[in-house]
Amino acid sequence: MGEPGFSIAPGQPAKGKAISADEASPALPLGLESEPLRRDAAAAAAVVRPLPPMPADEDMPLRPEVVEPGRALALADFSPPPVSAGERFMRFAYRLGLPAAALQPFRKRSRPRLTATVSNPLPGDSGAGKALRAGHFLVHGMKTPIADTEFTGPRLPPPFERMVHGFAWLPDLEASGPRAQCTPVAERVLGMWLNANPQPNASPAWDVGHTGHRLLTWLIHAPLLLSGNDKKFRSRVLHAMAETARWLDRHVTRADDKLGEVAGWAAITAAGLLMADGGPRRLFGEAGLIRALGDMVGDDGGVLSRSPLGQIEAITILVRLKACYAAVRRDPPQQIETILSLLVPPLLALLHGDGALGSWQGAGAVQADHIATLIKASGVRTRPLRDARQWGYQRITAGKSVLLLDAAPPPIARHAREGCASTLAFEFSHGAERLIVNCGGAAFAGGLIPLRLAQGLRATAAHSTLTIDDFNSTAVLINGKLGSGVSEVEVDRRTLQADGSYAATAPGPMGQSATRIEASHNGYVSRYGLMHQRILILRDDGTELRGEDLLVPHGKKGKRGMIGVALRFHLGPHIELAQGQDGLGVTLALPDGGLWQFRSGREPVTIEESLWADGLGRPLGTRQLVITAKIPRSGESFSWLLKKMR
Repeated sequence: MGEPGFSIAPGQPAKGKAISADEASPALPLGLESEPLRRDAAAAAAVVRPLPPMPADEDMPLRPEVVEPGRALALADFSPPPVSAGERFMRFAYRLGLPAAALQPFRKRSRPRLTATVSNPLPGDSGAGKALRAGHFLVHGMKTPIADTEFTGPRLPPPFERMVHGFAWLPDLEASGPRAQCTPVAERVLGMWLNANPQPNASPAWDVGHTGHRLLTWLIHAPLLLSGNDKKFRSRVLHAMAETARWLDRHVTRADDKLGEVAGWAAITAAGLLMADGGPRRLFGEAGLIRALGDMVGDDGGVLSRSPLGQIEAITILVRLKACYAAVRRDPPQQIETILSLLVPPLLALLHGDGALGSWQGAGAVQADHIATLIKASGVRTRPLRDARQWGYQRITAGKSVLLLDAAPPPIARHAREGCASTLAFEFSHGAERLIVNCGGAAFAGGLIPLRLAQGLRATAAHSTLTIDDFNSTAVLINGKLGSGVSEVEVDRRTLQADGSYAATAPGPMGQSATRIEASHNGYVSRYGLMHQRILILRDDGTELRGEDLLVPHGKKGKRGMIGVALRFHLGPHIELAQGQDGLGVTLALPDGGLWQFRSGREPVTIEESLWADGLGRPLGTRQLVITAKIPRSGESFSWLLKKMR
């Protein structure tokens, strides 16, 4: 094999075609010693995903950082919980549609009622609850009068649909004050929804995901809905719960995606736990839930939508369902505990040093306290998953720095909700400050972020990576879906010593070793015949990140003509910038007083406007560093450096 694209060996340029004196002249300080960053296109073409040779000693153990390439998401398969022969027959008969009364003929039929009270494990937002008491829904910073809300009819923006039809506002209302003050508001809004939706219909209100969340929320917050003095209204609510559970029994497998199906199965299971004569329904729900979770979750615990918001939703559903089991003093099936323990580490892998979420697959920077509350409620104590291979994200921690890289194809259409063309994009933070980010926020569009921006926020240009002629590496379609584009991603992750060799047993002294990730994708092969290859090297003290982006010819596609390339680095909020005199460098002054320098190896760096979605769904104006160039279709390479100066 050939040599790597570049290494941290002092004073040792990469091998390949000879580099002219003119090309080698613009050397940049790379940390350990000076080293040229620039290479011509022919040398770039000579390194089509090459990897350095491994140590010759076959007995030398491999470092955990050496990862075999993987391209596909693997499914986690879980079987239904073991039950007795009688319960197995009961579950089978219920699945065939035999009513619970027929399965328990010697029990007296009773009116719909709840048998236990659930302790809410996840408190809501008191600010949003106070807005409800004042007559407004508050969704991602946007206030909408309850009186003007359409509870039926055409589709609402996705965040409002989840709020209105999934009743996500009930925890917020409960957190805003004493129950006696909140119950009239809950009854009024619920009454308006029931009046608008007297029977199941084909509207978004009866989407399986929304219906599952609605029923689960009703059951958990039943004391808030049933504490009023109107007995007729209480009876109406209980009958609505029973009717919703029966509807889910028949329609749960018709969900738009697996996450919606999981919500439906969880609601069926909760109804079986908390409603009278629910034993057969519980057995039916547990089997379906575990099967759906096995189809939705990969081997490393990441949901197949590759969305951190989807990961949060899945954990939230299971945490709330566990509270229902606790209410009836019953242990959940072991498979549910196992899947919950699998779901948490990948989510932790996408947190920055401030404890908040990275901006991936439409997510915003969900706040640290929200994440911490969810993880605490899950009861899972674990470390972040450093190499979420199946989920597709790589995480490197070095000193106070955190590097996150999207190293997998986007989710396939049937799993994506707000899918983004973000392959090979990265984020980088130091301590509590984010330096390089993605725009994020597509999933929040419809609040303070206008719905018309959602398509643009899912584009490749809204992420910190390379684009060709402003085309997306994967086609971005409407309704959150994705088209053709990236289908293969190859990844290699290793630990390097200062001399360029691999660390086989342990890295060297602090500051004398680094983690190197090399990844490539084929998203531009069909249109341009070029592979995008990205190499990132982060020193183990976290003070220096070096990168090289290469466009390498692939296949028999024509190589004549010129193309426009843009390499974008979206910056975190509140960073002050100062352009260097030579146009190749920009100084970044962070809010915490830190000083960093960004340097381009050849092309000038320009500063453009950008935006970033915070954890509350608010769009904050930021800026981005952009390296643009016109290059031949035969390929080219771009090198850059981000270094801490103070």
